[in-house]
Amino acid sequence: MQEIRLAIFDWDGTLMDSVGRIVACVQGAARDCELAVPAPAQIRQIIGLSLDVAMSRLFPLNSGCGCGCGCGSAFDERQIAVLIDRYRHHYLHDATPSPLFSGAGELLHDWRSRGLQLAVATGKSRSGLDRVLDETGLRPLFVTSRGADEARSKPDPLMLEQILNELGLSTRQAVMISDSVHDMAMAEAIAMPRIGVTWGVDSRDALSRHGPVAVVDSMTALRALL
Repeated sequence: MQEIRLAIFDWDGTLMDSVGRIVACVQGAARDCELAVPAPAQIRQIIGLSLDVAMSRLFPLNSGCGCGCGCGSAFDERQIAVLIDRYRHHYLHDATPSPLFSGAGELLHDWRSRGLQLAVATGKSRSGLDRVLDETGLRPLFVTSRGADEARSKPDPLMLEQILNELGLSTRQAVMISDSVHDMAMAEAIAMPRIGVTWGVDSRDALSRHGPVAVVDSMTALRALL
């Protein structure tokens, strides 16, 4: 991978161990709206998507009320917006720990010190991404980033194309690193090299279906690739 000049990271499940917190907050939003609470496995499948797409998949439009009351009222975009609002409320106040994965900070500092550019492409909103960049102190390491409200939802590759255009790089000069099949598919769509990591939401087998150059099980193994 000698040509690589830019490493683009997903955030949740790749750099930050936030899957448990996301699951808890989606479930809290469902309870607030008196809806059937999705199982953790269902929620894990939508992590990485923009919130509007994620909530619409978990609580489909026109699916009817899920609270068991028998009212049969259809879901609409307003109700999806309420779910998103409740999710964001819970995310701000939920106490589930969401630390960086062990070795993530060291990897980022090492790659940056060796001249590799770093970026983030995430399903978080801009405000959510800014908050965690500041909380972790990692903002200075990244040359650019894109949130879900600045492009179309993954797996559409628009956010990757925006990053490449901003930095004047080709797809072969960048690599996408993620725990999610949504990111693997996003990079695959524009023939960008991709690396899967197994400590987040998706399995080695699921990640491997998208033709990554590698799938790794530890930060040490990832660090050795570039």
